[in-house]
Amino acid sequence: MTTNTSGSEASESNPFSALGDALEAAAESLGDARADATASAKIAAAKVQLGVSNGAYYTAYGVSYGLVFSGVFLTELLPSNNPVRRGLEAGAAAAIDAAANRVPVPADEVAEPPVLEDGPRKKSRKPD
Repeated sequence: MTTNTSGSEASESNPFSALGDALEAAAESLGDARADATASAKIAAAKVQLGVSNGAYYTAYGVSYGLVFSGVFLTELLPSNNPVRRGLEAGAAAAIDAAANRVPVPADEVAEPPVLEDGPRKKSRKPD
């Protein structure tokens, strides 16, 4: 009877070859884990950004709605000849006129936001 020996059996008998195979497999799994972690971090960052954006929107909406509704409710609650009601109505009309007549700022005069670095900043160390 003849015994066939394959290359893998021969490499398993050599301890350095087995160690090399194990290190190669570990390096591949670390590379895959890094890619998975990077993709997961990008997804998490997008979700956090969306959450912050939605939170800012609903906060601004609530503040605006609360202020305007309170002002309208207070105005309607007061008698028509009350000076506070007349002041609120005149102020609202002036604000509407000012918003309608404002001049937009040309795009070339708008300051651009600063460009942030992609990576973390390196701390400079003082020489000992």
